[in-house]
Amino acid sequence: MSSDAATAGARDRLGRLHVLVDSLVVAESALEAGAPTLQVRLKSGSDADRYRLTAAIAERCRAAGATCLVNDRVDLALAVGADGVHVGATDLPVAVARRLLGPGAIVGGTARDPDTARRLVEDGASYLGVGPVFPTRSKTGLPDPIGLDGLRAVVEAVEVPVIAISGITAERVDAVIGAGAHGVAVIAAVAEAPDPHVATHDLMLAVSKAVEAARGGPGPGGADR
Repeated sequence: MSSDAATAGARDRLGRLHVLVDSLVVAESALEAGAPTLQVRLKSGSDADRYRLTAAIAERCRAAGATCLVNDRVDLALAVGADGVHVGATDLPVAVARRLLGPGAIVGGTARDPDTARRLVEDGASYLGVGPVFPTRSKTGLPDPIGLDGLRAVVEAVEVPVIAISGITAERVDAVIGAGAHGVAVIAAVAEAPDPHVATHDLMLAVSKAVEAARGGPGPGGADR
């Protein structure tokens, strides 16, 4: 598969809203609300426990027609037949993840500047998670936020889809999509919401409206997922 074909395939399968989940309950709520992409992000538990939960979420994603990515763990992505993986700076390199998963898998990398973004794309990244765009309470030890200007600089440096991460809320979606991001990734906005189903629905609606606005209005069929 050519790099152009891989990029086009990833863009079609990515979806514009990525919900990061660590529980089956939140995963099911997000899928029922129409989330197009779930990223399984498990930071505790034995490998056996992580495998069982990841497999269960991947199964739910397949049933819902959603894309399933696994955060950090290429081995778990392979074990459960996930659509791909997202690796950070301290995980396996993008090039290694690409080699292990093959040309058809989605491989995401994390970047906060144009030089890193270009290098990750050269290494085989299908898309980039870019941030932190805004401050967040979901992760500790993060570098300073890059803001919308930093996000825009990365978008302009690469051809692959850019997913904005960190501090994303429904109210911020319009500005993020307006800066050129393909979509957004959220943790707390869904996982810590009183009703994850409603929160996902509200984010989906915000993304759809922002995409339509960025396109100058809805085209045939409206905004994509």
